[in-house]
Amino acid sequence: MQLDTLQHQQQFHIRQRIRMMVNQYEVHSVAPDGSEGGLLAFAQQKRLAFKEQVTIYTDDSKQQPLLGFKARQRLDLGATYDVTDHAGTPIGLFRKDFAQSLLRSTWHVEQAGLPQITGQERSMPVALLRRFVDSLSWLPYHFDFTAGGQPVFSVIKKWGLRDRYVVEVHNPQIDRRLVIAMAIGLDALQGR
Repeated sequence: MQLDTLQHQQQFHIRQRIRMMVNQYEVHSVAPDGSEGGLLAFAQQKRLAFKEQVTIYTDDSKQQPLLGFKARQRLDLGATYDVTDHAGTPIGLFRKDFAQSLLRSTWHVEQAGLPQITGQERSMPVALLRRFVDSLSWLPYHFDFTAGGQPVFSVIKKWGLRDRYVVEVHNPQIDRRLVIAMAIGLDALQGR
């Protein structure tokens, strides 16, 4: 996967694989007809780790890392996650806004050269139902990420037995690797 090719993607599909000891995610391009296209990236996260770390590879052979994200501290409710490329060079970061997330999950994303991006669940009623009615925690959700009132990207969880997401990129300057990290982070970290 060439970085230029990845950076030109306007939409991704992300699908979680069901595994016992790890969370795995496939990131696919979107074909012209809207169906799932070729594999762009593959992520794996160990469950129950004390310090969250996710490595995202170019494919499911896990031979070539593309990027990763890692928590700065252990068990921090408002943790900051640094996103780096395959060589460890910083791409950006994301962090949960713990206070605002009590009612509606809120995340902040930072990338050099761009204003701070804030993502929040679109629907307050769905956010409240997911929090206070355990049997409805599976409800799909929508996150809109904006900067200065302008849309940057969105993450939409679809209905289904497996977690599936559609990610739409609205701002051409946002690094797609940061978008992928945040989208996977929403699934992997949302319940914490």
